[in-house]
Amino acid sequence: MDHNSAPAYGLWSLVIINSLVFIIFAFSFAKPQSSRDWRSFGAFSAFLVALFTEMYGFPLTIYLLSGWLSTRFPGVNWMSHDAGHLLETIFGWRTNPHFGPFHIISNILIGVGFVLLASAWKVLYAAQRNHRLATTGPYARVRHPQYVGFILIMIGFLFQWPTLVTLAMFPILVFMYVRLAQREERDARTEFGDAYTRYEANTPAFFPRFGAKARA
Repeated sequence: MDHNSAPAYGLWSLVIINSLVFIIFAFSFAKPQSSRDWRSFGAFSAFLVALFTEMYGFPLTIYLLSGWLSTRFPGVNWMSHDAGHLLETIFGWRTNPHFGPFHIISNILIGVGFVLLASAWKVLYAAQRNHRLATTGPYARVRHPQYVGFILIMIGFLFQWPTLVTLAMFPILVFMYVRLAQREERDARTEFGDAYTRYEANTPAFFPRFGAKARA
């Protein structure tokens, strides 16, 4: 079957199905509880809905950039699904974009992000049940592994299917996650006192230092 001749957009059932699959999948790992958890998860869910809307529903980015794209890259059927993988198309990957370098990078980042969410939740859930500070597993490398997981997943999707809407949303969401992290740290200092101060001094917030682990 010729992918370029198959219907590429207006597939709203796929928008709904893919959005629900990834949102439910992320929910099963993140398990939001507090109002802050729900705000961060809601923003992540909005990112996914915007992404899949352009991936299968209406290609707003391609529509807005159609003049430039057609002039710069003549001969490309920009209304085909494969052409929606903009980075592969723009950089000249002429075969199936699902096997292109940007798509492979995307899959790795998304996979690592979901693994990080899952492993972080297990540690955090156990710590909360025992009313102690989470400092093991991914929390031994960074103080906010769940937010790092969300960010990695979003970056992965941007490599796979960049859109103007999701590119605009990404820095806003990162800023929101940083602010939420700062609020959580204030609460943790109040609850755990010196123990959190020591943990904070030894463990970076978002970018891990490989080698030495945190000392709680």
